[in-house]
Amino acid sequence: MSILNKKKDSGSDIASKESGQVSVGKLSDLDAKAAALAKEPDEESKFAKMLKSMPKWRYTALLILALLMTAFQLYIKLVKPMQPWAQIPLHLCFGLVIVFLFNPMAEKAKNKQSKLRNLWWIYDIFLIGSTAFICWYFLSHADALNLRILSVDPMTTLDLTVAFLLLFVVLEAVRRVVSLALFFVILFFMAYAWFGQYIGGIFRFAGMTWPQFCETLMLGQNGIFGSPLSTSLSTLFYFLVFGAFFSNCGGGGVLIDMGMKLSDKTVGGPAKAAVISSGLMGMISGSAVANVSTTGVLTIPLMKKTGYAPEEAGAVESVASTGGQIMPPIMGAGAFIMAEIIGVQYMKIATAAIIPAVAYFAAVFILVHLLAKKKHLGKSGDLHYEGQPVLPRLYRLLPIVVLVVMIFAGFSLPRSAIYCTVLSMIISAISKDTRMSLKKLVETLMEGVRQAANIAIPTAACGIMIGIVVRSGVAVKIAKLIGKSGNSSLILALLVAAAGCLLLGMALPTVAAYLIANTLFCSAIQGLGIAPLVANMFIFYFGVVAQITPPVCLASFTAAGIANASAWKTGWKAFSFAITAFIVPFLFVYRPSILLIGSIGEIAISCVVMMAATFYLAAGVAGYMGKDLTIFERILFFVAAGLFLIPGTVFDVSGVVMGVALVVWCLGLGRKQQKITV
Repeated sequence: MSILNKKKDSGSDIASKESGQVSVGKLSDLDAKAAALAKEPDEESKFAKMLKSMPKWRYTALLILALLMTAFQLYIKLVKPMQPWAQIPLHLCFGLVIVFLFNPMAEKAKNKQSKLRNLWWIYDIFLIGSTAFICWYFLSHADALNLRILSVDPMTTLDLTVAFLLLFVVLEAVRRVVSLALFFVILFFMAYAWFGQYIGGIFRFAGMTWPQFCETLMLGQNGIFGSPLSTSLSTLFYFLVFGAFFSNCGGGGVLIDMGMKLSDKTVGGPAKAAVISSGLMGMISGSAVANVSTTGVLTIPLMKKTGYAPEEAGAVESVASTGGQIMPPIMGAGAFIMAEIIGVQYMKIATAAIIPAVAYFAAVFILVHLLAKKKHLGKSGDLHYEGQPVLPRLYRLLPIVVLVVMIFAGFSLPRSAIYCTVLSMIISAISKDTRMSLKKLVETLMEGVRQAANIAIPTAACGIMIGIVVRSGVAVKIAKLIGKSGNSSLILALLVAAAGCLLLGMALPTVAAYLIANTLFCSAIQGLGIAPLVANMFIFYFGVVAQITPPVCLASFTAAGIANASAWKTGWKAFSFAITAFIVPFLFVYRPSILLIGSIGEIAISCVVMMAATFYLAAGVAGYMGKDLTIFERILFFVAAGLFLIPGTVFDVSGVVMGVALVVWCLGLGRKQQKITV
C-alpha cells in the first residue's frame, strides 16, 4: 500500500470517529445521502477492490484491452496517425467495451446464480458485439467516409443501422458511468430534434427525418465524433494515464503533506491546510469529489477539533477541492477541450487561468483566517498533522515539474504526458514504499485507461446534443435573445448566460456542462464583443462552481458526510464561501487583462483590483475585520468590492478608498473594544 493510501486510511478512521457522534436515525434524506457519499471509498481503493473481486476471465479481458488501447494510443502519437474516421471511432469503441466490462449489468443481480444475471450477460454481450460491429464499420469504411459529402450522399441501410447501434450503446454507457441526469438531458434534446416542429414560438424549427438525424449525429462535424471526443483521443487519454502513475509514485501524498505542513502552526491551521493541499492536488486532479475524499478525511476532523463548525469545515474543504478544476498547470478536462474549441495552445489557457485561480484560493485562505480570528481559535497547538518529512520525498514531484517545463518549452501535450508517465515509473522505483511490482504497474495502467474510458463517454455523448443544437439553430436563437438583452445591458446578458451555465452545471458533469453551455451561450456572448478566450473562461468558471451550488452539489455533500454536518447547510455555506468565484468571471469580462490579455500595466492594475475585491469580499462573508462586523459594515464591504465590477478609473479609486477606509475604521474600533475588555 502506498503512503498516500495509508494516510487516507488513517484519515478515514478519524472521520468515522467524528461521524459516529450522531445517530443515523436522526439524519434527513439529504444528510443520509451525504453520509453515504462520504463512506464511499476513494477511487483508488474502490478500483483496487473491484479488480480483486472480479472474475479472472474479466480481469484478463480488461488487461488485454488496456494494453491494446495503450498500444494504439502510443502508435498514433509516436509512430504514425491513422485516418480520423478510423482512430476517433476506434478510441470510442475501446472506451465503450472497457466501460461495459468494468460495469456489467450482471453485477446488479442479487443472486449470482439467478437467470436474470445470465440474461444481463446476454445484454452486455449484445452491447459489446454491437460495439465491435461499429468498430468494423468505421475501420473498413474510413476511406469512403473521407470522400463522403454531408447532406448530399444518401444514408444507406448499413449507415442507418450503425447509427442506431452507436446511439444506443453510447446512451447506455452514459447511463452506467456518467449520470442519469445527462442521460435524460440527452433524451430531451433528442425529443426536441423530432418534435421541435410541433412547438410554437422562437424555438420552433422544421425538425429532422430519421436519416438526417443519424447523419447529423454519426457523420456530422458537430456530432458524436466531433472535437470533444477528438480531444479525448489526442490529449485527455495521456494525461489521465499520467495522473494514475503520478499518484502511485507518491507525488499525490507529497502534495497533501506539503499543504498540511505549510499551515500546521498558524491560526486556523487545518483550514488553511485544506486550502493549500486541495490547491496543490488540484494541479493534477480535476475532480472536486475526488479531492474532497482524498484531503477531506484528514483536514475536516482537524478543522472541527480546532473549533470550526462542522458545516464550515465541510464548506471550506468542498470549496478548496472544487478550485482544483481551475488550478493550472493541469486543470479539469474541460480546459483541454476549451483549447481545442478555441484553437489555441493549452498553455495559453493555463497561463490565462493563473490570476483568477490565485484569487480564488486567496479568497478562501483569507476567509478561513478571518473566521479563525472571529472565533478566537488561536494557533492549532497540539492539533498538528503527523506525517513523514516532506523534504526527503520532494523528488517525487519531479514528474509534474518536468511536465510544466516541457509544456512551456513547446513540447506537445501528449508527448509531455507520455515522457512524464515513464519518469513517474522510474521515480516510483527509487523508494521501497512506492516501488511497483509488474502487477501493480499493469493495474495502474488499467486504472488510467478506465478513467480515460469514463471521460470518452461524456465527450462523445455531448456530441449528440451539440449536433442537435447546431442543426436546429437553437444556439442562434439563444444568441438573439441574449443579444437583445445585451443591447440594453451587457451585465443582464451575462447574468442570463451565467444562470444557464449554473443550471447545466448542477445537472451535468463539468465537461458536459461546459460543452453544452459553449454551444448554447458562447457565440451569443462573443456577439456582444467579448473575446473567445474570455467568453469560454466565463462559461467554464460557472460550470465549475455549479459543483458547489445547491441544490445539487456533490462536493459539498461528500464533505458534509465526512464532517457529520447538515448537507443543506454545508452546501449553502460553500456557496457563500465561494462568492469570489461568482464575481471573478464578470471581472475578467470587463477586465480581460486579468486573463493576461493586454499590457503589463493593465495586468498589474487588474491584479491589484482583483486582490482588493477578493479581500473585501472575504471580509464581508466572514463578518470580521478586527472585530465582528455589523450588517451595515458587511454590506459596505460588498459594495466596495462591487465597485470594481464597473469599468473606469473613478470606480477603481472609489473602491480602493472605500475599502481602505472601512478596514482602518473596523481595525480601529476593534482595538478600542479590546482595550475596554482588558
